[in-house]
Formats: sequence, structure tokens, C-alpha cells
Amino acid sequence: MLVLFETPAGFALFKVLNEGKLEKVEDLWKDFSTSDGARKVVELKAFSKFENTSEALSAATLLIDGKASKGLRKFLQKNCDGETLGVADSKLGNAIKDKLKIDCVHNSAVMELMRGLRSQLTELISGLAPQDLAPMSLGLSHSLSRYKLKFSPDKVDTMIVQAIGLLDDLDKELNTYAMRVREWYGWHFPELTKIIQDNIQYAKAVKFMGNRVNAVGLDFSEILSEEVEAELKEAAVISMGTEVSDLDLLNIRELADQVMALAEYRAQLYDYLKNRMNTIAPNLTALVGELVGARLIAHGGSLVNLAKQPGSTIQILGAEKALFRALKAKHATPKYGLIYHASLIGQAAPRNKGRIARSLAAKTAIAIRYDALGDTEDNSIGLEQRVKLETRLRILEGKELGKSAGSSKGKPMIEAYDKDRKKGSGALITPARSYNPASDLVLADSTEPSKKEKKDKKRKHEDTEEGGESLEKEKREKKKKKKTEVETLATEEQVEEPEKKKKKKKKGEDQISENGEETEGKKEKKKKKKAEEEEVAEPEPKKEKKKKKNKKGE
Repeated sequence: MLVLFETPAGFALFKVLNEGKLEKVEDLWKDFSTSDGARKVVELKAFSKFENTSEALSAATLLIDGKASKGLRKFLQKNCDGETLGVADSKLGNAIKDKLKIDCVHNSAVMELMRGLRSQLTELISGLAPQDLAPMSLGLSHSLSRYKLKFSPDKVDTMIVQAIGLLDDLDKELNTYAMRVREWYGWHFPELTKIIQDNIQYAKAVKFMGNRVNAVGLDFSEILSEEVEAELKEAAVISMGTEVSDLDLLNIRELADQVMALAEYRAQLYDYLKNRMNTIAPNLTALVGELVGARLIAHGGSLVNLAKQPGSTIQILGAEKALFRALKAKHATPKYGLIYHASLIGQAAPRNKGRIARSLAAKTAIAIRYDALGDTEDNSIGLEQRVKLETRLRILEGKELGKSAGSSKGKPMIEAYDKDRKKGSGALITPARSYNPASDLVLADSTEPSKKEKKDKKRKHEDTEEGGESLEKEKREKKKKKKTEVETLATEEQVEEPEKKKKKKKKGEDQISENGEETEGKKEKKKKKKAEEEEVAEPEPKKEKKKKKNKKGE
């Protein structure tokens, strides 16, 4: 029986001298307590040494996955002929059995034997000293951990995350300090704020000038232009600011020093970030720039995490609040997030920003995956994708095309189509035929109206026009008749009114002449009416009572 043992220096193959001792697993550790006892149980049959660290790393990674490397397979084929092999991993044993047809054993006795071999390894393998084994095992463990974590010192995206965070913090602090300098020195020289717009130049001018009285005799040519310098000196003479003590000016100058120091450090940090981005993500940098690319990596957590995201996620990365607010309110979702600050989107018109953002996000996803998982470190893919996006932008904006959309590596220009050209591989042999309208046929059941239909329509149109004119004439005649009738009625009423007045006067005179007779006749009529009303109002039983009374009276 043979036992396969993996070491940092190579593969060792031990032969078991007394297989009977494997039956007593509990007492096996006693034999390996000393080197002499271990030599009685096993002896070294063969040893395959690793040539370099990369070979050791590749073999170790394959063993972790339960696979045998090429060197191990050759080693076992050479030394294992018709014998069983004890292995520490059952997956590795199955792989060896399938490929090499060698019977493999993995049980508690083999694992106990492995522990004993590990304790006496330097004694059993000649030429392997403990002081050599320790650094080899340490180096292999570090290499293995780097491989498992996909760690590369040249691709440390953590440094980019920290650098972009520090850069944003520096920008905030720099703005705060610069505004404090302007506000503080503004009490002494308020006109300087409008003359010098740049914060760094303002701090340098304050540091160099001190009191505004000194401005006339100083030379600001290294800091400011000639026009600004002349304006500054004129304003210093007629300034409305208050006087400031020397102690106050000393503190203002120290704050100006802080502003200049922060500005210098920010420039250094930006250069560092630019170099790291070109090293770690060159294609991403070529597409969106250093700052936008660094912010995308920082927002995603790492370059590998960002490579797992689709283009639609990269497009709105940084606008999560707006996205969820839109989904909650059922409004339109945002079209871009951090990617909005890329130069390609800035070049596009407002109506085309959404299209370019979608295209740029898709190309950015490809570039990030190439940077995170690819082996090369050039930015060819990023530049090629950028040329395609610029071509698409020119098409959307209606500008003339430059290079073809296929590549940026010197491909031919897009030429206008000429129907009669005869040069080149795809040229036309004969000129294209022109369109002949005489060859067209008109079908009988066409949708176009015939001549008869057109005539009928014209007649109907004329009839409707004539009918409309006759109706208008009738309306006019009716209106005239009404007006004449109204006029005649008015004249008749005017004639009848004086006649009615005369009749009323005559009746009044007759009534006055027959006054006595009229009053008597009226009284009699009134009495008759009252009697009739009483008879109607009285019920029947009352009428019967009256009849009875009348009978009694009779």
C-alpha cells in the first residue's frame, strides 16, 4: 500500500511496510512518536519536487477542487503499478481512480497515518530541513490566499475607493476654508472678492499682499494677469474696508497658507487617483473619465462587484432614492445617476441625454467586466467603444460622420452611395435603371372614383348650393312679413285707444244719471247670491230639520 502526501516542496509517495498496524488505529500514534519508530512503519518511495511557486500554487488550487495536476498524474503513473493508494481527500481519490485506474483508499486509518507523517516529515524526507519547510509553507499559503480572494497588488480597488472619498472631503473642506478667508479678509478689503474669482489665487494674493496699503508697491505678475493686477491696485487705493491689526492679518495669512496647502495636496491626490485608475480600470477610465469611474467603483463597493451589475443598474447607480420614489409614486423613473457627469452625456442635447446614457451604460458594463476579469491592461476596448458612442452621438445630433462605427483603428470612412460607380469589389457593372411610370397598370376595382361618380358629386354639390340659396331667400321674405305685421298692429292699437276712452266716458255718464235704480238692482242681486251660497254650504241633515220645523209650523 502506498500513501500520497502533499508538501509545500512537492508530492511525496510513502510505502507502508507493516499494513497490520493500520488495523490498530488507536495505537498508531505511538509508532510515530519517534523518527525510528516512524521509519519502521513507512519509508519514502519517491518524491516530486515543485520547480517554482507558480507550479506549487496551481497544484494546490487543483487539489482544493479535488483534481490532479499533470505533474501529479505523471508521478503516479510512474510509481504506482498495481498497488492501492491512500489519499487524504475522497474527491481526489475518485478523480485518480477515473483517470488513472488506480484503486484509492480514504478511511480513518489513512488519516491517522497522515497525521503521523506530518509530525515526522523532515525526518522521513532527506534534504528537507525544518528551516526550509517553514518559509515554503508560508509563501505557498500567502499565494493560495491571494488566488482564492482574487487579490492582486496591481489591482487594489480599495485604494481607489479611499482616494475618491478623500478627494470629495478635501473639496468640501477647501471650499469652506476659502469662503472663510474671503469673509474674514473682506472686512479689510471687500472689493477684492469681486476682482479675484478663483479661491486659490485669492488666498495667494492675500498671503502676498497682507495689508491693502502694500498693494500699490507690490508686483502680482506671478499670481495675477496685468488687467486684474491694475484693477486690484486701483481698488486698494479707494477701498471702503476697515483697518485691521497686524495680529489679525497674521491669522488671516495662516488660514491662507492652509488653503494653499490643501489645494496642493488635492492636486497630488488627483494625480495619484488618475494613475491608479489607468492601472486598475483603463477601459472604464477611457469611457467615462477618472472621477466618474472612481465614484462608480466606490458606489459599487469594488470593481468585481461592479462587474456583476448589468448596464441598466450602472445607468441609474447613484439615483436610488429618485428611483424608489418614482416607483412608489408611479412616476417616470430616472434616466441616469453618477454616469450623468461623463463627458459624452454632457456633449449631448437634452433630448438625447437619455439615449446616450443608456448606450454609455451598456458599453461601460462591458469595459468594467474586461477590466475586472481580463488579463490585459490596455484600454483598446474602452477607446473603441468611445468612438462608437461618439459616432452615435453625431448621428443623433445630425452632424457629419467621421470614422466608421466599427473601430477606431484606421478603418475606411463611410462613403456616400453612388449607383454608377464601377471601382472596388462591390461595384455595379451596369448603371441602375430609372423608374418608368408608363409601365404601371390601373386595376378595374381601384379605390379611385370614376368620371361618372365625379360628375354625380359635382351635381349634388351644385344642388345643395342652389337649395341653400333658396332657403336663405325664404328666410329673408319671412322676416320682412313679420316686420310689416308688427307695424300694422302698432298703428291699429294707436287708432283704437281714443275710441275706447270715449266709450268709457259715455258709460260713466249713464251710470250717474240712473244712480238710484242701479243701487237697488245691485242690492237684490247680492241677496240672491248669498242665499244660494248658504244652501250649497249647509249639509243635508240641517235641510231635513228645517223641513220638520216648517211642517210643525203649518
